[in-house]
Amino acid sequence: MFLEQFLSDLKENLSFITRCLFVAVILGGICGVVGAAFCLSVNYVTEFRNDNAWIVYLLPLGGILIVYLYRSVHLACEPGTNTIIKSIRQQDKVPVLLAPAIFLATVITHLVGGSSGREGAALQIGGSLATAFGKMIHADQKQMSILIMCGMSAVFSALFGMPITATLFAMEVVSVGIFYYAAFVPCLCSSLIAAGVARYFGCHPESFKISKLLHINVMSFFKLLFFSFFIALFSIIFIIMMHYGHKLFKKWIENAYLRVCVGSLILLVLVFFFGHDYLGAGMNIVENAMTKNVHYYDFILKAIFTAVTIGCGFKGGEIVPTFFIGATLGYTIGMIIGIDPHIGASLGLVSMFCCVVNCPVTSLALGIEMFGGLNFVPFAIVVAFGYVLSGYFSLYQAQKIVYSKTSPSFINKNAS
Repeated sequence: MFLEQFLSDLKENLSFITRCLFVAVILGGICGVVGAAFCLSVNYVTEFRNDNAWIVYLLPLGGILIVYLYRSVHLACEPGTNTIIKSIRQQDKVPVLLAPAIFLATVITHLVGGSSGREGAALQIGGSLATAFGKMIHADQKQMSILIMCGMSAVFSALFGMPITATLFAMEVVSVGIFYYAAFVPCLCSSLIAAGVARYFGCHPESFKISKLLHINVMSFFKLLFFSFFIALFSIIFIIMMHYGHKLFKKWIENAYLRVCVGSLILLVLVFFFGHDYLGAGMNIVENAMTKNVHYYDFILKAIFTAVTIGCGFKGGEIVPTFFIGATLGYTIGMIIGIDPHIGASLGLVSMFCCVVNCPVTSLALGIEMFGGLNFVPFAIVVAFGYVLSGYFSLYQAQKIVYSKTSPSFINKNAS
């Protein structure tokens, strides 16, 4: 009896793994190539913009091109990362043309200097490619949900070179309190293949070497609690800025072309007063926070630049700006409370990420893959406290809070 059950389970599990490997090779390979092309394109236009500062004056033209692009492919409703999240939980349809549209729109945004990231675009590209692949193999609704998670994790992994973080993020971000374990094997295989493909084409992982250890004692524990409180507080402020920035632009200026032009002019005024440091993704400033010095006000200005950029209609993502904000705020708080500012920058980046996406397990993986495991315990402390203190706010309003953060209670509410 037990042998029969074992053989039956083994047959089923081997069949599942075979299907996963098939999906990983095909979808992971495709997403790896597209992710590498996207990464190299964004890096190229960023370097071009840094060498040709005058191009920021083309912000209005870039915005107009993005609006026209979305309307020309019938994406005037502007589907985004929330659309991808809904498609996994509710089986909503993901437009196949979203992949080329968000690819081009994000490259244009970074070329002209919009303050945005890349991961939102990566998730949308991955979800769209996975949808196209699922239609080709006639996947049913449940299979399509797993394929979309595979696509999300694969392009994310190709872009950042962090396959474990990418895998866990796709499984954790959809519903807070629930892990989609059925997607673990296919997402992991897809992420590993995509990361390998991207590295082959010259995309290097985002990583920093933090060689100092923060020892944990009573004093440092309470310092980290204080640290987490302010990270969580500003994460809520940033989320509110992002949500209301978009709503207010849309409410006050109904015409999408005019809206993006007004936003572009606001950005140009900000550039005139505060310079070019807050344009683009800003990973150079993140690196400065880890190795050199940054200004105490950098996190505030980056939040403003990003809220205006995304709010008025430019494309990209919010996670890399979140890295910027978390790293510079963590650096500043570290200086104030007596934690090494470079360690503070790494803690701030990881904790801020957790606060805005409600993904504590993913955040721990991010800390290890980006900074190594030397300060794993401090990472765990700021992630744990940040996760609770940030409440039920999220950059992704389609995210579902299934279980309470403070009790084993089923609440099933939308994120704020």
